[in-house]
Amino acid sequence: MTTFDIEPGRLFIGGRWCEAADGARMQVVDPSRGAVVTTVAEAGAADVDTAVRAAREAFDDGAWSGLSGRERGRVLHRVAQLLRDNAEEVAALESLDVGKPIALCGAVDVTNAANDYEYYASLAQTLDGALRDTPMNALAYTKREPLGVVAAITPFNFPLILAGSKIGPALAAGNTVVHKPADETPLSALYMARLLQEAGVPDGVVNVVTGTGPVTGEALLRHRGVDKIAFTGSSGVGRHVAGVAGEALKPVTMELGGNAAHVVFEDADLEKAVGAIIKGFVFNTGQFCMGGPRLLVARPVYPTLLGVLADAVPGVPVGNPRDPATVVGPMAGEKHLKKVEEYVALARKEGARIVCGGERLDLDGGYYYKPTVIADLANDSRVVQEEIFGPVLTVQPFDSEDEAVELANSTPYGLASGVQTNNLARAHRLADRLQAGIVWINDWAMLDPAVPFGGVKDSGFGREYGPEALAAYTRVKSVVVSLD
Repeated sequence: MTTFDIEPGRLFIGGRWCEAADGARMQVVDPSRGAVVTTVAEAGAADVDTAVRAAREAFDDGAWSGLSGRERGRVLHRVAQLLRDNAEEVAALESLDVGKPIALCGAVDVTNAANDYEYYASLAQTLDGALRDTPMNALAYTKREPLGVVAAITPFNFPLILAGSKIGPALAAGNTVVHKPADETPLSALYMARLLQEAGVPDGVVNVVTGTGPVTGEALLRHRGVDKIAFTGSSGVGRHVAGVAGEALKPVTMELGGNAAHVVFEDADLEKAVGAIIKGFVFNTGQFCMGGPRLLVARPVYPTLLGVLADAVPGVPVGNPRDPATVVGPMAGEKHLKKVEEYVALARKEGARIVCGGERLDLDGGYYYKPTVIADLANDSRVVQEEIFGPVLTVQPFDSEDEAVELANSTPYGLASGVQTNNLARAHRLADRLQAGIVWINDWAMLDPAVPFGGVKDSGFGREYGPEALAAYTRVKSVVVSLD
C-alpha cells in the first residue's frame, strides 16, 4: 500500500484533516478484486458548509486571491513537480482505486495531471485586461477578477486528470475550491490535497469533501456560498446540476456524456485506422466520455475492417491492472459492469451479430468485461444511440459522405468525433459538419492542456483546457475614470 495510510480517508478542510461531523464512513473497493481496500469519511451537509466557509474565508483574506498571477504560478509549478516526483505512488493509488492499468496511470493520468498544473501555472500571469477606446472624456479599461468559491465535482473515470482540469485553472485565476470527488474513486483527491498543501497552497484554498452525490454533492451544489460550479458527469445528472445553478443564477460549466462516431472512409490507411479504432473504444475500459464507441465504415471496406477487428480485438491484453502488460483493466464497479451486460443482451435480442467478446471475464473476482464488437444493429437501436460507457464498439456501414455525417450526428450527444481519411479536403469538410466539441483526424484521443474540449447538445457546455477554461473562472470588471 502507499503512504495514503497515514491519513486514512479523512476530509481535508481549512488545511486540516478531520472526520465527518457525524463520524460516517464509506467503503472504497478495488475493482480488480471486488474487495474493500479502505474507508473514507462520508461528508454530510454540515461538513460541506464547513468546507465552503473555509474556502470563503481563505478567498476573502487574500492570501491566495491577493497574490499576483506570477506568484500563484510559482506555486502551481511546484504542484506539477511534486506530481512528477511522486508519480510512482500516485499511479499505484489511481490504479488501485479506479482499476486502470498501472502503465497507463503513469503514462497518461499522472503525466496529464502534472501537465494541467504546469500549463495553468504558465497562464496565471496572462490574466490581463484591456484599454478601451471610447468617445467619452474618460479612461476606460477592463480587468479580470476571480469568481470566489468554486465547487469542483468530478467523476470516477479520470479522477486525477479531471480534478486537475478544474482545480488548475480555478487556482490560476485566484479562486478557492471545494472538491467533491466521485463516490467510488476518492483516493487521489485526498492525496492531491497533501501535495497542494506541500507546494504552498494556503490553508482553506483547496478543500476536499468525500461522500455521495445525493448528500455531499447536493449540499455543495445548493450551498449559497458557492460562486461557480464546475461539473463532469452524466448528461442526466448534468441537467439537474444546470437546474440548480439556474435557480441560483450561478455560472456553471459542464462536460457531460458522449457517444462519439469514428468515421472511416475507403481511402483511409486501414492499418493505422485499426489502432485508433481499438484505442478509441477500449481505452480506460471504455469508460471514457470522449471514447469512440460508434464506428461508421464506408461500405467497400466494411467487411474487411470487421474481419480485421474480429482478429485483432481478442488479442488486446485484458487483466490485472497492476500487471505492466495489461491494456484493459476492470470496470470501475459492479453497477457499471451490469450496465454493459444489459446493453449487450439487448443487442442480442435485437438480432445483432457479436463479432467478438460479449461476455464477462472471470478473473480474481473483479469487474472485467471482454472488449466487444457488435455489427448489424439498426441506427435507432438504444445500443447505438445511448452511452454504454464500457468496452463495446458498434459498427455500421455507410454509402456516402452525407450519410456518414447524418449517422454521426444522429445521437443526442456531441462531445467528440473522429475521421479516418487521406483526403485533406474531406477531412476539413467533415470537421466543419460534425456536431462535436473536438474532431480528431487520423487518430483518437489526442489531448493537451492547450487544446480546449467540451460538448454540444446533451454533452454539455463550456470548455475545459486552453485559455478558454481559465477565462471561465474569472469575471470581467470595467473601470471608467473621468478625465474632466
